[in-house]
Amino acid sequence: MVGIIPFAGAGALLEASGTTLEKKVLKKRKIHYKDFIVWHFFAIILIMLIFIYFFWHMDSAALSPFNLFILALVVFSSIAANIFIFYAVKWEKITNLEPLRLFQPLFVILLAFILYSSERTKPLSIIIPALIAALALIISHVKKHHLSLNKFMLSALAGSFFFALELVISRKILPFYNPISFYLVRSALVFLAVLFIFRSKPTSIDKKSWIYLFMIGAIWVVYRILVYYGYMAEGIGIIFTTLLFILAHVFIYIFAVIFLKEKLKWKNIISAIVIALCVAYAIIQT
Repeated sequence: MVGIIPFAGAGALLEASGTTLEKKVLKKRKIHYKDFIVWHFFAIILIMLIFIYFFWHMDSAALSPFNLFILALVVFSSIAANIFIFYAVKWEKITNLEPLRLFQPLFVILLAFILYSSERTKPLSIIIPALIAALALIISHVKKHHLSLNKFMLSALAGSFFFALELVISRKILPFYNPISFYLVRSALVFLAVLFIFRSKPTSIDKKSWIYLFMIGAIWVVYRILVYYGYMAEGIGIIFTTLLFILAHVFIYIFAVIFLKEKLKWKNIISAIVIALCVAYAIIQT
């Protein structure tokens, strides 16, 4: 399983980079979160159109009523997640939201365990480290004042749940696509839906922000392809992939120190060590 290490590192690094850039754009540039959602997906579609001619694949079974219903749930969950998360990020301090956004890995692990028998048969050497890493991540950010939740914090928590739900139920229909095709279909449907809902115009995004949107879009394209690959790969699956990608938050800590000149608290350092040890243990045991 040594080959998993570059996979985990790449996925975690991409998630950390994408998250950091999103925070920078939403906080530093004058973009409404609704406009960001719409044209963020547009950028993703344009990026993927470059490759889709060479990689397009969709089985006819994907068009069955049940699989179309699952796809509709994926699209709905994605729209809800993006609206809740970016609404919260735009108007609330990141330091207040981070503990609630960090519930996503825990939600993914629990939902996967409930919905898929294949995930329930995973060895404890994967399930237990995944739960420990997810809980360590949350606990390291919890403060007393977070017990009093405002509407923005509740929005972030809801967004984390819907992102987790989208990822987990996507696994049911991924076998009928390849990762690139599925992400394009999902993103195109989300884009059309949010464009209709928000009626946003391209002119709402300035030229420099467009550059950021394409950078962020490119990062999430590669990231999601890695996630989907991990979900479908034999011997990896949803829970193990989630555990590996929790490493992203270790990179986020590092980026915060290097690029944002933030000081890490001892709880962050301890949680980073716990996460790294959990990932290392799971890799060694598999």
